[in-house]
Amino acid sequence: MKENRKKDRKKLFAGGLGKGIVCAFGKSLGFVLYYTDFSHRRTVRRNLKFIYPEWKDEKIRRISKRVFKNFGITIFEILQMSFLKNKNILSNIHIIRGEEHLRNAIDESNGVVVVSAHIGNWESAALFIPCYYGHPVISVARKIDSAIINKLALKMRTRFGNSIINKEGALPEMTRTVRNGNILAILIDQSTTTSEGVEIDFFGKKATATPAAAMVALRCKSPVIPAFCIRGKDNKLGIIIEPPVEITRTKSLRNDLITNTQTMNDVVEKIIREYPDQWLWMHKRWKKFYPDLYPDYQARRRRRRE
Repeated sequence: MKENRKKDRKKLFAGGLGKGIVCAFGKSLGFVLYYTDFSHRRTVRRNLKFIYPEWKDEKIRRISKRVFKNFGITIFEILQMSFLKNKNILSNIHIIRGEEHLRNAIDESNGVVVVSAHIGNWESAALFIPCYYGHPVISVARKIDSAIINKLALKMRTRFGNSIINKEGALPEMTRTVRNGNILAILIDQSTTTSEGVEIDFFGKKATATPAAAMVALRCKSPVIPAFCIRGKDNKLGIIIEPPVEITRTKSLRNDLITNTQTMNDVVEKIIREYPDQWLWMHKRWKKFYPDLYPDYQARRRRRRE
């Protein structure tokens, strides 16, 4: 009986729930989160107003609601992806542009670095690549605090031959991964600590960013391909693959890390400007240089120190 119920759940997610139903559930979840998660709602609005001061309050609210709606839909899509087969992944996602960029990088080099961001459905891109290109992806991710959620996420992320590198102290393994001719994927759009990150310009504001992708590219002389999974107006997912990032190499490693990290984040910024309602504005992206932007976060930090 228990085994039958398990099969029924798999059948429900794999084939029983159509795209419309998944999106309807996701929109409802996003609606609930928008009106109950006060902390993240404030962060989204403050970030948007910080970057787009010319936007009226009504537009800030409208885009904020869309951010939560996309997040809600993404959660349900991720749950469904745990059960989808190769053919279902390919039928649910299509290439919008740039298919040849990753194809050429795979064919012409020994190892590829794919950089992306928390936009659209960022988890789908890593599953799409092995299904479409026939090459598994090794992604860098932080271990989730909840053991149950971490186990479920790991199961979903490692489908179709993919694997995960723990983000903590990951650089040596990342380098080995690319030198062994694999595809390494890393999300580069979050703030980092001063010791781990470099200073860049992001949306015209100072921010910190991880130089890990730049370091691996410099060490391995590998191509860097930006790739993003974007949601269309019909809620269908599409992959956008940008041309290879031009890697600068001089006699100064520090300057090269900053320059190349900046170049990669410029591509991320460009895609966010195209789809501002699909980026995860819930991140405290500018906390290092603009702490007053997140007073609640700073107050919690002060209380912990006391």
